[in-house]
This record gives sequence, C-alpha cells and structure tokens, in this order.
Amino acid sequence: MKEPLVFAYYCSGHGYGHATRVSAFARHLIDLDSRMTIHIVSSAPKHVFNDSISLGVLYRFAEIDPVIVQPVAYRVDRRRSVEALRSFLARKDSLLEQEKQWLVDIQADCVLSDAAFLGCLAANVTGLPSILVSNFTFDSVYSFLSTRFVDQDDSPSEDELSIDDHTSDYPISDEELKPLVQQIYYGYRCADLLVRLPGCIPIPSFSISPSLPAPPWTDQGSNTLLDEIVAHLVQKPSTHVLHSSIPFANSHPKKPFSRSIIQAPLLVRGITKGLDTVYSPIGRSRFLSSLGVPEHLHNPDETKILIVSFGGQVFRKPTSSRGSSSGHSTPGYKTRQIDLPAELRQIPDSPRTSKIPPCSALGKLDMPCHCHNSSIIKPELSSTFDNLSAMLTKTESCFKNNDNVTRSYLDTLVPSVSHKILDDAVDNFDTRLLPDPSWIAIVCGVSRWGQDEADEKPPDRFFVAPKYVYMPDLTAVADVLLGKLGYGTVSECVDSCTPFVYVARPLFVEEHGLKLLLAREGVGIELPRAAYEAGDWASVVEEAWSLGRDAKAEMRMKGRLGVDMNKRDKEGTLLAGQVTDWVRAWHDSITHTAEDDFRDR
Repeated sequence: MKEPLVFAYYCSGHGYGHATRVSAFARHLIDLDSRMTIHIVSSAPKHVFNDSISLGVLYRFAEIDPVIVQPVAYRVDRRRSVEALRSFLARKDSLLEQEKQWLVDIQADCVLSDAAFLGCLAANVTGLPSILVSNFTFDSVYSFLSTRFVDQDDSPSEDELSIDDHTSDYPISDEELKPLVQQIYYGYRCADLLVRLPGCIPIPSFSISPSLPAPPWTDQGSNTLLDEIVAHLVQKPSTHVLHSSIPFANSHPKKPFSRSIIQAPLLVRGITKGLDTVYSPIGRSRFLSSLGVPEHLHNPDETKILIVSFGGQVFRKPTSSRGSSSGHSTPGYKTRQIDLPAELRQIPDSPRTSKIPPCSALGKLDMPCHCHNSSIIKPELSSTFDNLSAMLTKTESCFKNNDNVTRSYLDTLVPSVSHKILDDAVDNFDTRLLPDPSWIAIVCGVSRWGQDEADEKPPDRFFVAPKYVYMPDLTAVADVLLGKLGYGTVSECVDSCTPFVYVARPLFVEEHGLKLLLAREGVGIELPRAAYEAGDWASVVEEAWSLGRDAKAEMRMKGRLGVDMNKRDKEGTLLAGQVTDWVRAWHDSITHTAEDDFRDR
C-alpha cells in the first residue's frame, strides 16, 4: 500500500476526556512515523490538541456529533438532550455526504473515531476501514436516559436558590429513544476494530451481550452496575462474541477482516518533558510561579494543593474587605477536624486504594477495590454555597440561529451571582472548603475573577490558573483534585497518583466504568452533591489526601529521579504500532485479493 498513512481522526466535542486522549494517541502515532498525516476533526477547541498539533497534526473544526445537555457539570437535562439528538439526526445525511467527500479529498487510508458515530458511518460509505477508540459509545449514553433512576435532590426551601433551577428529572420512554438510538448504534456497527480504553462500559455495537437498552445494566434503585456486567467488563475482549461486520457498498471491495477488539493501555497526556519537570523542585517552583502562587507556598512538604476543576467560571469579588491570595489563613480560622475510620481495609498487592461503592463481582474476580462507605454527614443546604457551586460548575448551551442545534463548549463562561452571595461564601471559605491553613486551592477553567473586565483579586489562599493551563502539569503538582467524574480527569489523576474527589453524574452511564478504573488503579472518593453544593469539602479532601499521600509521595520521588517517566509513551507507541500494522494489513489484503481476481479472469 502507499506510504505514509493518512488518518482522519474524528473526536467528539462532548467534554475534555475525548480531546485529551485523541491528542495523546495522535502524538503516539506521529512519534511512530513522523511522515504520517493525521487530521483531527472535532468541535472541541483547537487549543486542547496543542501538544499533538505542535508535532504536525492537522485540525479541522466540524460539528460531527450531538451533545448531552448538562445545565451544570454533573447534571443531565434528559429532554433537551433528546431534542439535541433529534436535531442532529435531522442533518445526518447532509453531514455524511460532506464527510464522505472530504475523506476522498484528503485520500484517507483509515478513519479513527473517539465516540463520534458519524466518522464510522462516513468511513463505511467511502469504503475505508474505521477504528473506534473509546471506553464508551453514545448509543449507550442516550439509551440510559430511559433509566428509572431519578436524579433529584431534596427541594430547596423557599428562601434558598437552586444551583441551576433545573426542571424535574423524568425518564424518557424507551419507545421514544429506541429509533433515535438505533441510528447511532448502526453508525458504530460500521466500525471494524474496537480499541477499548480502560474505564470502559459495555460496547453493544461490538459485543452481542450485554445489549441495549442500557438501563438493565444497572440496579435502577441504587444506580450501580450489576455483578454480571462487571464480570463482562473484566473479561478479556477475546472471549466476547461479536456482531458481524457491516459490509461496504457494492462498489467497494469486500472487507478482508472480521471485527475484533484490542484492549488498550491508558491513553493520557503526560507532563511537560524537559530537564526540570514539575516533579523537580525547580520545575515545580517555576510552574507554580506562573500561576501566581508565591514562593513560600511552593514546598510540597509544607503546602498542600487542591485543584478545583469544573469548567468555565466567572467570579465576582466580595464587597467586604478581604486580603488577596497570600497563602495566609483568615484570622479566627479554626481547622476542621475529621475522624477517619479507625481501620482502612487494605487490598494486598494494591499500592493505592479507592472508596467506591461495593461490588461483589470485583471481589470474585480478584480485582483490588477499597469499598467501605464514606462517613459523610449530609450537610445542611444553604443558598450561599448553592450559588458558589453554581459558579464553579454551570455550563452554557448555545443555540445556533440557523439550525437550532444545541452545542456545549469547553470554554463557556458562567454568569456571576450577586455581590452579597459571594461575599457570604468567601467569609466561609476557610472553614468549610479547605481542611487547614496548610492548604491552598487553584481553580482552573476560570476566565476571570470578577466581571466587566475588572482586575479583581481572588480570596485568601485561592488562585486562578490561566485559561489554557496544561492540565497534566497542574494535576501532577496537586495533592488532591476536586471535579466531575470524566475520563480526562480520571486518567490524569491515575497517571500522576493524585487523589480524586469527584461529584458524580448519575445519569451519565460512562461513570460506572470510570469508577471501576479508580477502584483498580487510583484513589477516588465521591463527594455527595449535597456536600459539594453546601461547600462542605474539607473533610473529604483531607480523607482523600490521607488515602493517597503515600502513593503521591512515591510518584513525586520517581518523578524527581526520572524513574518510569516514559511508561505511558512506551505503551502508547506499542498500541500505535498495533493499529498501523492492522491498517496496512487491511489494505495489503484488499490489494492482493484484487490482484488474484485479475489473474483469474
């Protein structure tokens, strides 16, 4: 076949994780063969792919998939999500024709797709092999909107403000969803190879069982995976019975290979390479200085760092007199004491533990899992912290005038709340959000602190990361990260041994696989939504730090010494070799078949 290879890499615009792992794998492909051409196609912002673009990867903006509408980072609006899907599917045929022509124009050899079904569909109508690279697919996500599990908090009192004024959550009927989901499912059925990422859930377009709809995969009372589903996920993919291939159109050759699954390593962006990385004292100090953190707060033995990551936010400065971020505690501050369980259940041969809801299938299959329940008292809700949390988590949906398509973006801004509300919140920052005066917080995704272009300072011990901060470096310097449960954050926390306090997204079915990943390889503690919205973070942050501090200290030591720092690169390069060998073998087989047919005439 012709060399070098040309890949079209379709990347879902829904969230941080798709973009970061696409960029990571594109980099591995380029490292394997610098002559290769890779086109990333996505509605995610171009800057998220900078680490691969800097190596020569090309980027093209295109709206290639529908979105799940999330009023805040951890809620799903079922009805609006279905409307967004219906609107996208109404344009599917015209988009498909555009992509078909583009694939011909760039002379693509293969389509890679990270959860964008349109890419697989376009490959099939063009006569190209397609490879699905993901830990989940959106047919399952949309199908799960019919779950009877209701995502409904206790109603706020009349004098309190709801965090997002969300409408009541009601299941969408399977009868309404099925014809829509079927179109997505068929797109994935066109894929020829599945590169299954860690943190996966069932991929029903490949494995015959478990099949859609997705809600029966869970106990719909507790919203936890059934044991038989977990057992399926931990089996080797080679044991799965797979659906047959969807053939090309008659004008294209017969597909030479049966469908198959490759189990992939963790695809994750690594820290910035160089002489002094963020694990070295000099590199750490340089990086923290770039964030505005003063030098006396750079020593990890004296200052612990909480990263807060929920997406775009806008803050207002309180009207009361407060100091800027100096790292000093507020006068009158009292350290919040917590009582950790007297005995933490340690799993043999597991260097890290994770507080994940129990699953008996994990125990039966000898998978390490730390499963005791968190001793968190449900806090009393308050409008103060509801609105503070809203600033940290709210997302914006933009409606295009021409086609009324709902889009979610990584760079959206959030309307700020009143001076009075944030004033009250800041007055309580020190006693409820951070465990003690040795902690500081770095908030990422904040476009500015204040509004109307005002140059305002954040409250004491809080710092704002630049808009385009490189998250793997930020996660590596952290002692704990607080955010929503998504692949990008989970993978970077696992890679850097950073304990993760997460707010769950109960209607987003992918999170079940991510919890299993944390149970095996990381430290993860769920912060109940009520505790998050009440601003009662400190005890859980300290508990996560206690569980993960030994592994974090070991990772920092390895980082300073440069031990195992190329592990992910080696794994990624090996996977890139498997993928490119498969593509070459595909085309060689078609060529040989064509030559044999010619000789037989």
